Amino acid sequence: MAAITIRELTKVYPGGVRALDALDLDVADGEFFALLGPSGCGKTTLLRTVAGLEAATSGTIALGGADVTRLPPGRRDVGMVFQDYALFPHMSVLDNIAYPLKIKKRAKADRHARAAEAADYLGLEGLERRRPGELSGGQQQRVALARALVAEPRIFLLDEPLSNLDARLRLEARTFLKRLQKELAVTTVFVTHDQAEALALADRIAVMEKGRIRQLGTPTEVFRRPANLFVASFIGSTPMNLLPGRVEDDRVIAAGAALPLPDEARARIPAGEEIVCGVRPEYLDYGDRPVDGAFAGRVSVVEHLGGSALVTLDVEGEPVHVVVGEGHEPAPGDEGWALPRPGRVLLYRDGELVTAADEPDVPEPRMAPTGKDNG
Repeated sequence: MAAITIRELTKVYPGGVRALDALDLDVADGEFFALLGPSGCGKTTLLRTVAGLEAATSGTIALGGADVTRLPPGRRDVGMVFQDYALFPHMSVLDNIAYPLKIKKRAKADRHARAAEAADYLGLEGLERRRPGELSGGQQQRVALARALVAEPRIFLLDEPLSNLDARLRLEARTFLKRLQKELAVTTVFVTHDQAEALALADRIAVMEKGRIRQLGTPTEVFRRPANLFVASFIGSTPMNLLPGRVEDDRVIAAGAALPLPDEARARIPAGEEIVCGVRPEYLDYGDRPVDGAFAGRVSVVEHLGGSALVTLDVEGEPVHVVVGEGHEPAPGDEGWALPRPGRVLLYRDGELVTAADEPDVPEPRMAPTGKDNG
């Protein structure tokens, strides 16, 4: 078993900088788990503390039920892949992969045989005698994965393993990495700043801010129902529309539109209450004629995304973003209406999700990588 159990984990650096703040987390055996958040949120510190590269100020870390909080990295039985891969430039691919076995004092023939097996498994056959400087970025990434794999660790820890790859290689490596993890069934925790990467790879995601977990859930839960305004504004290759509004009887008034108030909200949000109305651009339908309950405005910007376009409407001084299909793009200056789909409007009060209508059974939208560092 290789479950990870973290309780009250705190990391304070000199000067009082609190990188982790009494954090609790459970990662199941065999789970592919993502830590996602902006720069400085503590996600890499958490990964390094689990690995033993950082010492916890307080709290406990258990791997497979055993307390490893004070154990050195070499005794934790974890394999780590760093953002820059940390390969030895003077060593061959084979020697880089075999290095963890050399540290364990395995016989040379045995460690080279194991390294060659790992290299073949990861598609590196024929490259064993090359140096890292003679490899592409994708090949270097596979060498780093093979080096972590050859020691047969109970847990993989991946620190932004795809961030140094270009967009095409990143997509290929993402598919490869997910297939590899499922085949090995090894508990895996990876840090990423790319939301699309986390949504595509992870079984569950922890969204972090200031050393704390702001939401924990499956990709579908985090995308469809952000628990607070921080997560709502952070998750999504196209940002969620967050519009100030108020409750009036059985309606929500936001950006000039009167939206139906979900039944479960009526007892929880009194009339006159100020709220924030959230709806993703993917969950708005664009039209060029008036519709009840739609946001009405004038097109200010049209951004082409390939198979779709992001349309920005100026709605009473508020920008409202809508994703429209290829070939249906309006022209800047056109009048337009954006109608929320049933069950897709979220209501936030004091920064926290208050309610959302029942989710309709619709396919999850596909999100393209942004290609920019959000964290």
